[in-house]
Amino acid sequence: MLLIPNHLSWIDWLFLWVCLDEDWKFVTSSISAQTSWLHRKVMINHYTLPIDTNSPYAVKHMAEFLKGGGRLVLFAEGRLSRTGALMKLFDGTGFLIFKTRAKVITAYLRGAGCLPFSPNPGWKKCFPKVTVHFSAPLAAPELGDISTGRARTLLTSWLRDQMVRQQFEVEMAFGAQNVLSAVAESARKHPGHIILEDTTQQKLTYRKLVVGADVLAQALRGTVAGGERIGLLMPNVNATPVVILALWRLGKVPAVLNFSSGTPTMLACAELAGLKHIVTSRAFFERAKLNVDDFVKAGISLIYLEDVRAGITGSRKFLTLLRHVLIPQPARDLSESAIRSSPSAGSTAVIVFTSGSEGVPKGVELTHGNILANIRQMLAVTDITDGDRLFNCLPLFHSFGLTAGAFLPLVRGIYIFLYPSPLHYRMVPSVLYDRNCTVFISTNTFLNGYARKAHPYDFRSIRYLFAAAEKLQEATALAWSQKYGVRILEGYGATECAPCLSVNTPLEPRYGSVGRLLPGMEYELEPVEGVAEGGRLFVHGPNVMKGYLNAEANARFQALGGWYDTGDIVSVDAEGYLHILGRLKRFAKVSGEMVSLTAVEDALAGAFPHYGLHCQVAVITRPEENKGEALIAVTNEPKLTLDEIRDAIKAKGLTNLSVPREIKVVKEIPKLGTGKVNHRELQAQMEPPPNPPAPPTPPGK
Repeated sequence: MLLIPNHLSWIDWLFLWVCLDEDWKFVTSSISAQTSWLHRKVMINHYTLPIDTNSPYAVKHMAEFLKGGGRLVLFAEGRLSRTGALMKLFDGTGFLIFKTRAKVITAYLRGAGCLPFSPNPGWKKCFPKVTVHFSAPLAAPELGDISTGRARTLLTSWLRDQMVRQQFEVEMAFGAQNVLSAVAESARKHPGHIILEDTTQQKLTYRKLVVGADVLAQALRGTVAGGERIGLLMPNVNATPVVILALWRLGKVPAVLNFSSGTPTMLACAELAGLKHIVTSRAFFERAKLNVDDFVKAGISLIYLEDVRAGITGSRKFLTLLRHVLIPQPARDLSESAIRSSPSAGSTAVIVFTSGSEGVPKGVELTHGNILANIRQMLAVTDITDGDRLFNCLPLFHSFGLTAGAFLPLVRGIYIFLYPSPLHYRMVPSVLYDRNCTVFISTNTFLNGYARKAHPYDFRSIRYLFAAAEKLQEATALAWSQKYGVRILEGYGATECAPCLSVNTPLEPRYGSVGRLLPGMEYELEPVEGVAEGGRLFVHGPNVMKGYLNAEANARFQALGGWYDTGDIVSVDAEGYLHILGRLKRFAKVSGEMVSLTAVEDALAGAFPHYGLHCQVAVITRPEENKGEALIAVTNEPKLTLDEIRDAIKAKGLTNLSVPREIKVVKEIPKLGTGKVNHRELQAQMEPPPNPPAPPTPPGK
């Protein structure tokens, strides 16, 4: 039997030792054991198996002990974690499992990283609560007749998957059960830590954040009465997360409206969600040039934060602050009012709306459990530390910007800078540089814009750059790598999945893929006619939504029993990396063959550097009598020719069926608020206007 724990502090062995029978032995370094008399006393005894870690026979000695019926505790990371997260596992562990066929138990030490003995960065406490969680005995998968080198790689990866999944499951079972409590938990640890900043240079500590949310909840209590759902129409400013926390304290569900979609679409979303009140800012309403009368006619009351703030007295602020300082958080949590208003994991946290790229936006209900699951899934596979600083200019009405750009850092306890627009291609790099941010989330379109305008030194502090929401193009990845020395980690998700489904990480990167599925996720591929490799992706997991507000769409979702149909055609390789082939609706049938429009667009992206990075090409279709459908290339570059397009497609190894039949030039390719190409609007622009009806024939003719 082999016990594999994570390794966070110098006394992890002690927490395990008190839980184990006496016949277990801890693998220790014989070299470290000779450091001093204390090391010799502690590390060379009845409970240890000293080995020379520099010797090629070290694994052999462990294998002999296991084959003799021994039980070993092995810290497979080979060192203490310096991030608080699981670091790389040495593949000698996979070799050991392969050669001995030993059963494996994984152990997750929760809370040990907070010990003063831990080298992990961040919050420390003399006597934190530390718990050890053991898995059931696991049997390694049968690999068949493969090489030893391949086996050690696959089994080490399998072991890491088990450890990551265990961490996620333990955090879900023993962590906070709603986002409000999770944020309050972090605030209790770091009350003076600056957590939020925006372009007004207003900085909010955790204490100011929770006190502000409490004060605002009291001020809004009478105003938002008579409805569970409250609309939220706000830009990326500090007030936006404060309002969301305040609405949760009141037991309300914020419905975050997409202000870039236009007033008619916003009103349609408001009607779908049954909104009677929308919390907004008068300054933002005026800057966005929205018409108040449109909302009043729809029977919606606008609640301006400026008016609410004017009614909050200094004494109320002081008394609320005093209550937070004098009454311990656990006592406040156990009060009757707190218990009554505390949301459950299964209750709806927010309503967000799909982009509407393929039709009318759908209202998506995400629960507190959905959002927390997605946050903990991402934290389980990345090594984000207390010292990281996240820059978020993606709008909070988009699920990627909301979950990864706001809720995750609030729960994890890292600084966030909120910037109002991703379209400021000169300003975003400068502000990110000025704030020394280490984590950046964006999309392919916006990253292209920054690459055209930024200074090569602007992104010197970036440690993590995640790109999602649309296909990462090779030209974008190459430009960032060569000009800024930054590797873009592509991920994949859907609004309905809170939103992240898979992501590349520094530990497990694979360029050209969107990474591996996050822990706790399952998938199935449904065959698609005309697609030889891959299939239509269905996913299931704790981050999959509660349902749609749209009755017809919700009925289809509920009929799948918790599985979500992504509508994407995906292939999965032997190591579990997902490769997106395109949306099912973005495949064209040409001469009986299925052609991915996404693959054609990807082949054309960055293929014409002589026209500059501003040159963009989108691909749509039109019916063709003989061949089914024909491809049309739409570009904003008037000098681009069909011959150049044909050469670029052939250079990527695509067949002649992928070559567009004609090219159309537009001044600007329409985009959604998230930066994606609005293919629905583009298709509508390219369709010929309907023929006017023939004039009536005069009488007598």
